[in-house]
Amino acid sequence: MTEQHPTSGRPAAGPGAAGAGAADPADGTAPPPDAAGRPPRSIRVILIALSITILLAMLDNMIVATAMPTIVGELGGLAHLSWVVTAYTLATAASTPIWGKLGDLYGRKGIYLASIVIFLAGSVTSGAAQTMGQLIGFRALQGLGAGGLLVGTMAIIGELIPPRERGKYQGMFASVMAVAMIGGPLLGGVITDHLGWRWAFYINVPLGAAALIMVTTVLHLPRRRGHARIDYPGAVLLTTGIVSLVLVTTWGGSEYAWGSATILGLIALGVACLALFLFVETRVPEPLLPLHIFRSGNFSLVTWIGFLLGFVMFGSMIFLPLFQQTVQGASATNSGLLMLPMLLSMMLVSLVVGRIITATGRYRWFPVAGGALILTGLSLLSTMDTGTGRLATGVFMALVGAGMGFLMQLTMLIAQNSVEMKDMGVASSTATLSRTLGGSFGVALLGAFFNHRVGDSLAGQGAAAGTGGDGGQGVAVTETGAQLDPASLAELPAGARAAYETAVAAGTHTVFLAAALVSVLAFAAGWFIKETPLRGASTPPAAGTEAEEDVPVRAGA
Repeated sequence: MTEQHPTSGRPAAGPGAAGAGAADPADGTAPPPDAAGRPPRSIRVILIALSITILLAMLDNMIVATAMPTIVGELGGLAHLSWVVTAYTLATAASTPIWGKLGDLYGRKGIYLASIVIFLAGSVTSGAAQTMGQLIGFRALQGLGAGGLLVGTMAIIGELIPPRERGKYQGMFASVMAVAMIGGPLLGGVITDHLGWRWAFYINVPLGAAALIMVTTVLHLPRRRGHARIDYPGAVLLTTGIVSLVLVTTWGGSEYAWGSATILGLIALGVACLALFLFVETRVPEPLLPLHIFRSGNFSLVTWIGFLLGFVMFGSMIFLPLFQQTVQGASATNSGLLMLPMLLSMMLVSLVVGRIITATGRYRWFPVAGGALILTGLSLLSTMDTGTGRLATGVFMALVGAGMGFLMQLTMLIAQNSVEMKDMGVASSTATLSRTLGGSFGVALLGAFFNHRVGDSLAGQGAAAGTGGDGGQGVAVTETGAQLDPASLAELPAGARAAYETAVAAGTHTVFLAAALVSVLAFAAGWFIKETPLRGASTPPAAGTEAEEDVPVRAGA
């Protein structure tokens, strides 16, 4: 079969052409930049399209969260409110590894376009939902598409751009995350107030359509004809295992007690399914998750680091705004802006690190530096109390964000560089899933620590402040935050308000101390990363040679 260039569709140059200085490599990656150092126009257009789809997948939950009170007011179903988010999260997590494998078998472009269409279909139907049950079902459809967007974006980048060049684009995707985190709640409020909650979903349509058109017309990846049978038993077992464990982290301590039969049963089901899944994967000819990719020490390490990073990252993003709103009196309306020190430092460091990796090909010490900064920042955050000012909090957050900037995109880059091109989708989905599961476990476990410490603090302070209820304070706390917003807190008697602020400060101390202890594991793992040469080079290969690490992608492969 004839090799084709991934963006032009033209026959790729062979070794002789490479020796003559041909511009198109035969490795399935991007052509070299122009004289100004910019990537070709086709690559720039594709990167814009990929950024849009990542923005859609990340922005959606944050916009919808702001619209939730209005949605409940119109559709009712308050008892099932949490499922509007849970259905999306479950579908995204469960579908992630399946999307990655389908892209490896049948080609990334078609599978990626399918995920965009499914996401848009879920958006349109969610906006048109007439009951809470319909909205939950359509949100699951939307989450199914989101899983493909996240994995497909990373896998396409992995196939288009060699790891050595990929660092230059880290800042772009870090910026997308910052925009989603900061702009999501603000945009959700504006849309809900001026256009209605249904437009929180309809807003995805024009953006998604633009990405769909750009990907369809510009991206030309080699087609694959997968002849292997899909690993259906593995897909069922892995999906059941993931859903069970995510439900444990979602329901544990809130819907059901941690020691309840439901939670223990879900844990047993999840562990059993995952154990059986690993057994099945050693027996099928085309496994959903080829276990041989874990033979790479680097791949196994960055998968573990990604899990730990998700654990501390999502935990920080949940409890930092709670501390700032409750203890420091910040406004909840601009909650996204509270995260600016963390997100901006993450974006800046990611951009700088990416440029250094592209220029030097070196990355050995970046995981170590990232782990050290996260550990330092979380340790400082654990020292906060009712007297800590916003400036100090901002500095501590910036240190955590800088550590994330070292690790966020680097873990994906190392994971993709550790596997063959044919396993790019599986590697991308595994790295994405590990971070997702880490976040789920982080929010659940840190939330349990927070609840326990807040309850003990309230009880220990005695409470008579005339508020009654839990622990004598009448304040119920969940794993995603307290039930008292700053306005309600201001109405409490001075004694009760001070007791509650002290309890929340104690709870966040415990949360960040636990997160710091977890981050020690990520810091330690970073020391064992080996600097394997990155595929590709910042300059075209010398005459008569080919890039030694490049892996050809053949049409029909």
